[in-house]
Amino acid sequence: MAQPLIIVESPAKARTIARLLGSGYVVASSVGHIRDLPSRTAEIPPAHRGKPWARTGVDVEHDFKPLYVVPGEKATQVKRLKDLLKQASVLYLATDEDREGEAIAWHLVEVLKPKVPVRRMVFHEITKRAVEQALRAPREVDRDLVEAQEARRILDRLYGYEVSPVLWRKIRPGLSAGRVQSVAVRLVVAREERRLAFKSGSYCSVALTLRDEAPEREGGTVIAELQEVAGRRVAAGRHFAPTTGELTESARAEQVLLLDESTANGLAAALQGRRSTVLEVQRKPFVQRPHPPFITSTLQQEAGRKLGYPAQRTMRVAQRLYESGYITYMRTDSTTLSGEALQAARQVVTQLFGSDYLPAEPRLYTTKVKGAQEAHEAIRPAGEVFRTPESLRGELDAEAARLYELIWKRAVASQMKDAVGERTQVRIRAPLAAEDLAPAYRQLAGDALLAVSGQVIRFAGYLRAYVEGSDDPEAELEDKERLLPPLVEGDPLSAAAAEVRQHVTQPPARYTEASLVKELEERGIGRPSTYASIIQTIQERGYVWKQGSALVPTLTAFAVVRLLQRYFEDLVDYEFTARMESELDEIGRGEQPSTPWLARFYYGETGPRPAAVALVEATAKRGARGSRSAAQPASDQPPEASRPPVAPQRRLRLAEVGLMGLTGSGVEQIDAREVCALPLGTLADGQSLAARVGRYGPYLQVGDTERRISLADDVSLDALDLAAAERLLQQAEQANRVLGADPVSGKTVYLKSGSYGPYVQLGDPELTPKGNVKKGSKPKMASVWPTMRPEALTLDEGLLLLSFPRVLGTHPETGLEVTVQDGRYGPYVSMTTPEGRLETRSLTNHEQLKSIALDEAVALLAQPRQASQREARNAVLARLGDSPTTSTPIEVRSGRFGPYVTDGQVNASVPRTRDPAKLTLDEALELLAAREQTLREQGIDPRAPRPRRRTGAVRRTTRASGKTRAVGASGKGGTDE
Repeated sequence: MAQPLIIVESPAKARTIARLLGSGYVVASSVGHIRDLPSRTAEIPPAHRGKPWARTGVDVEHDFKPLYVVPGEKATQVKRLKDLLKQASVLYLATDEDREGEAIAWHLVEVLKPKVPVRRMVFHEITKRAVEQALRAPREVDRDLVEAQEARRILDRLYGYEVSPVLWRKIRPGLSAGRVQSVAVRLVVAREERRLAFKSGSYCSVALTLRDEAPEREGGTVIAELQEVAGRRVAAGRHFAPTTGELTESARAEQVLLLDESTANGLAAALQGRRSTVLEVQRKPFVQRPHPPFITSTLQQEAGRKLGYPAQRTMRVAQRLYESGYITYMRTDSTTLSGEALQAARQVVTQLFGSDYLPAEPRLYTTKVKGAQEAHEAIRPAGEVFRTPESLRGELDAEAARLYELIWKRAVASQMKDAVGERTQVRIRAPLAAEDLAPAYRQLAGDALLAVSGQVIRFAGYLRAYVEGSDDPEAELEDKERLLPPLVEGDPLSAAAAEVRQHVTQPPARYTEASLVKELEERGIGRPSTYASIIQTIQERGYVWKQGSALVPTLTAFAVVRLLQRYFEDLVDYEFTARMESELDEIGRGEQPSTPWLARFYYGETGPRPAAVALVEATAKRGARGSRSAAQPASDQPPEASRPPVAPQRRLRLAEVGLMGLTGSGVEQIDAREVCALPLGTLADGQSLAARVGRYGPYLQVGDTERRISLADDVSLDALDLAAAERLLQQAEQANRVLGADPVSGKTVYLKSGSYGPYVQLGDPELTPKGNVKKGSKPKMASVWPTMRPEALTLDEGLLLLSFPRVLGTHPETGLEVTVQDGRYGPYVSMTTPEGRLETRSLTNHEQLKSIALDEAVALLAQPRQASQREARNAVLARLGDSPTTSTPIEVRSGRFGPYVTDGQVNASVPRTRDPAKLTLDEALELLAAREQTLREQGIDPRAPRPRRRTGAVRRTTRASGKTRAVGASGKGGTDE
């Protein structure tokens, strides 16, 4: 009997829905998108391969029609869905309710071509009630949302595929550009530039510990800061100019008093033990309102601050919570709560905190994010009852439980009363007579004014449940209170102690993932649902690396931003990018057609365009709705081959010539050497020193000479001032010198610096007439031992290194040679057995290479073998702890292609910009999560049970029935896994 077929995008979501609905429905997953633009040449259909636009997958000659293909890895999944559809009575598309989900639903219809009724069902939480309600109230696929997603996809493809090759040609291969990605990198670089331009200023302050001398009280103490002396305000951090480190002009005009250490000590000595009087007490009540429930961006920010989760990890865990039915949909920019959710939150407030904490009416919040879809809900616990975090302890792993608790607290707190408190500001006067001061400071005689502030919470309100940035609300409440004695005007005080504090102004803090998300959102750049992947991408591409939680731009990021800002200014302009985002939202709301908009972006106002595109634009200007089906091409002529004439060195604008013109003629203007150079200063000999970015990575170079050295990928520009760069250059040059001549062969012994560290070389290679090394003439080389100092290496030490491998003698039992040598994994002894097998044993340190005797080597070879070469290559470099999800150990290992992290099932390479030795557990978990997500998007379940190898007879199977059974939570058919 035919059954309804429900298709979702993930196996986990399919399992949850199948469990909720029972056996009356077949639930399967598409495992993400089943169709997309081609990602490689092999995916382009033969009929289109020769066309100039084929590499982008967007027909810019005809209405920007996308070329969709089913990737090879999705072919099997598509066939399974088609087989299931043949036995279905109706098709329900239950993909997510955002743009991506709507697009997946539309592609499913286009590819599967169902002959049964098609229904679109949407829900923002996976509960039995929500899913059944969605089944009762289906709708059609929203074409406006599909067109909005398609316009974004086309725009991002054109941007990436047209601009990225420019970076490959002008900077180095493997780089990428993106509509939001490149602006995010610019933000990080701009912040670093502000830090580099910052000049710190130093100043001192004086703090007095004052004892309450009022006889009717017990005598509490307060710590007050010196604010004024003799009518002059004491300088603080806000009075310094960030670019000079000096007092600002306004501070000088105000005659602000800058305290150096000597003056501060003189004032502190004069105030020590002196009596003072309370001059003024100001008490002001305050009201603090709760924050709205989470949206995607605020969840990422707060999970970063409270839990230390990177944005990608937050979204991965939230996705699991949603698909398992614990929270509502996690990609949302609406702070709205449904009536059911409001009631659930208010019920929790009453039960756990009492009616005193419940406002008379539910709190309603207005979304401030541009383009927010109010039909969506904020992120909250799913269901009619908010299950407490304690009730789920046995169901959720540690990282999911912590995130659920954060979401639960925020949602509950959003429906609680305001916190009410009182802030107190006390001003204190201490007279200073001239005779009380040392002669050098008597010009400061007069009144010294001090200030101290306090705060008390009168009613905690929502703070009982949630304090932003804190894991423990009760502890944070105590920290929020700064209690003062009940001082009144005229009360006497005495200085029990005086302390001079030294201060240095600090540069702007680097972005963290949380603060970058906030900055992008406030500027209206990108959408919160993409921020996690954007931040992950700029790290994987080598544009930024993490120093603790701070995002540090690489030298490559500086070069890329310089190029884009100088030659593609509009593409990384903050306002232009935000305006594009708003216009894409208008397309999503059906307020403007996508094709003319894409034409303006790609061709500009004056650039050449095919007749088909011009026709569509003209139709749109006459007021037509404009869609791909309505715009028939008037001509099949390709676009003009010539680009708009450009005067040399003329700055091109996107509005004028479009992306096509910028990446065409505009590329010829780019001075690659200039944009890739970051000047550091001038050396003593008058030559310039610059950090540069080349095809093989960053390096230092003196002028246009051959004096250059490679730099690490994760070097930060603030640590690379002229002095530091000159030291690096000198150290490298000391490691590239002639040590002398080998007395036996007469060949020169060189000390050189290579990609894997310093090494010695015997003689020079023989070259062919074309300058290539002759086969078999490569000179002998040996790495410098870790215990040796390259700058002090002698000829004798160089000859010692070149003396290995060294034959120790013959084995007393086999008569075969035993050798000792240094290798990739350290020093070792070796011997070939009579059977032809190489036996090796590692030595403890390099010094043993000089002293080991034959009998010691023989004894070592007789010991049981510890590890094979392959095992050594996969050696454990570090054990970081256990996974909070699987409880398996997380390890850093050395692999054939470099270091990687593993939890026993998923392996993830460690990016070149990260030091494997400094990797933390959280960073390793994030790398593993990103890799797992990539595999799942490709339809691979890395945690699926591995099939056992069969060593016996092949088992025969008989197919009992031609019918295909349901594949849902039970996974019996295995179809959607």
